[in-house]
Amino acid sequence: MELPIAIVDAFTDRPFGGNPAAVCLLESEIDSKLMQSIATEMNLSETAFVLPKENPGHFHLRWFTPTLEIDLCGHATLASSYWMLKKGWTKEGEKIHFHTLSGELIVTVGKELIQMDFPLLSTEEDRHPFFKEELFGTKIVRAARLKRNWIFELESEEAVKNLIPDFMAIAKHSEEGFIVTAAGKEFDSVSRFFGPNVGVPEDPVTGFAHCALMDYWNQRNGKSKLKAYQASKRGGSLEVEKMGNRVLLKGKAIGVMEGLISI
Repeated sequence: MELPIAIVDAFTDRPFGGNPAAVCLLESEIDSKLMQSIATEMNLSETAFVLPKENPGHFHLRWFTPTLEIDLCGHATLASSYWMLKKGWTKEGEKIHFHTLSGELIVTVGKELIQMDFPLLSTEEDRHPFFKEELFGTKIVRAARLKRNWIFELESEEAVKNLIPDFMAIAKHSEEGFIVTAAGKEFDSVSRFFGPNVGVPEDPVTGFAHCALMDYWNQRNGKSKLKAYQASKRGGSLEVEKMGNRVLLKGKAIGVMEGLISI
């Protein structure tokens, strides 16, 4: 058996930027163990599997890291939506209804940007039990916790970019990982995400993290719209907007590889 698979760079308009995700558009259901094996083989932060439901415009969507299935992923959703448009599974301007472990996610593929309607992830200001004042030698301005992750606000954009993470320490002192952030010069939010416990030491651009960062910065300065940049080696930008208990994530994508995987 052969399955079509593609690699799409999300949150960028240039090849080899943003965050790469593998996308597998399925004509019929496959076993979860096989999905995990494919994701392990692809060895990207996420591999997405899309399967049509009976209702037109509605699809099952699942995301796997190289080690486990996760319940929310922004960049792989964006990558899937882009690739579905390229392969004729949807049309420009139509709404895609994804049914996921995080509920129904609605995506609109526009002419310039792909817009994703995601849940707002609530954050609560708190003090980390181990990293109280400093994170790897860098001063912590504020900290907040969210489900399975922590946010650390640092003093500056430079502090975020120059931070040298200790992945073993992050793994030991978190359930999934750490988000570090600061207000930027050109961007409202500059961030990085480290997730060693989900098989992703540093993620290039992280959609779910911005669902939490939107809540964090909204509490911090009252802003309901963010121009955001994730300062990984590849780098990537997106627009984020708070809509009640939902978040609109807007970004671009580009395909870089297409092929078949033999099972």
